[in-house]
Amino acid sequence: MITVISPAKNLDYDTPAHISRHTQGQLLDHSEELMTVCRELSPQQIGSLMKISDKLSGLNAARFSEWSQPFTPGNAKQAVLAFNGDVYTGLDAASLDDATLDYAQNNLRILSGLYGVLRPLDLMQAYRLEMGTKLENSRGKNLYEFWGSVIAENLNETLAEQHATHIVNLASNEYFKAVNKKALSADIITPIFKDCKNGQFKVISFYAKKARGMMARFIMERKITSLDALKTFDVAGYYFSEEATIKANEPVFLRAEQG
Repeated sequence: MITVISPAKNLDYDTPAHISRHTQGQLLDHSEELMTVCRELSPQQIGSLMKISDKLSGLNAARFSEWSQPFTPGNAKQAVLAFNGDVYTGLDAASLDDATLDYAQNNLRILSGLYGVLRPLDLMQAYRLEMGTKLENSRGKNLYEFWGSVIAENLNETLAEQHATHIVNLASNEYFKAVNKKALSADIITPIFKDCKNGQFKVISFYAKKARGMMARFIMERKITSLDALKTFDVAGYYFSEEATIKANEPVFLRAEQG
């Protein structure tokens, strides 16, 4: 199984990486092409495009200007340690042992608007470019058209290398939409996480994001390779519910009301 997750808006380049091992992104030529477009944007254009504050617009204009290859530990950081959001709180990559990190390097992928697909230890420089951004480029009017089938093809290579037949989709709809399903040589499993609130089970974004990270960690630590094994996920009170599951490839995990 290959597991995919989303990136995070928040980044942590202040905390030193606890490991020195690193790799280079596999799709940096594509990233460089996007950067030629991004560098032409003014802070005002960035703010309008991304719907962010003037302060963040200036920060990202500076990031675009400073982005350059080659990536080194001095100017970049391993992706799985640089992202800092709810998914990554659940994953807690800084506490993974070397063997689990090695497994994750082969079996975990991070989707990205700028980098396309990242392995956990791929170095990346700071950026903000969400997949849903309507950035006109040489390939189309947005990032979905820019990436086309590139992401699916990269995932297919990973599937072949790992002799895997399934992808566990723990990414958001915004990001997994960038994967060309018709070009993908795998069956897709999309877990759903529901928490009980006021007596009803529903998807609560904050909890669901963290659960995706926890499941990604669970898969990496236990080297999960089947749907049946995935259903044993029992972290933080979640449990698989056959009754709540409508589609076999969308297993539902429930958790009792918190607090």
